[in-house]
Amino acid sequence: MKHTALAAGALFPQLTVKSVEGGELTLGSPAEGFDWQLIVVYRGAHCPLCTRYLAQLNEKLSEFHQLGVEVLAVSADSLERAQRQLADVQPKFPVGYGLSIAQMQELGVYISEPRSPQEAPAPFSEPALFVVNDKQELQLVDISNAPFTRPDLTALLGGLGFIRNPDNNYPIRGTFK
Repeated sequence: MKHTALAAGALFPQLTVKSVEGGELTLGSPAEGFDWQLIVVYRGAHCPLCTRYLAQLNEKLSEFHQLGVEVLAVSADSLERAQRQLADVQPKFPVGYGLSIAQMQELGVYISEPRSPQEAPAPFSEPALFVVNDKQELQLVDISNAPFTRPDLTALLGGLGFIRNPDNNYPIRGTFK
């Protein structure tokens, strides 16, 4: 299997997904009032670690917003599966569903086959986190092939605060050619 990840500093692809609340969400284009966007790609309703991570994201939402960072999450789940999982979280941020295999491949995330139909009805994305800056460049990227490794949200907030401070003049890292 060949895996290709998005490059740090590259333009983030503009992808549209359906919103759990109705309508559509555009990954890579922050909503009005924000100039950066944090995109959390999660595995789906079968993943209790995802539910916990989304709940933690909900708790830290105001801190991301204070930094000018819109937060959204997306999975490959159907609307019904997404709603079932989100009932426990009650997210205050937009959540998308129905991420296609082609979209997952464009994002460069790891894709897994379900172990059984009870786990998931179709292939799903493993966790990933993308931070898109005001130039629509990929500022931060974290892609995992398993549910057990995800960025600590407190550390991420601290890092974003440092990066967003103009006095630090902090570049996009990992762009050596």
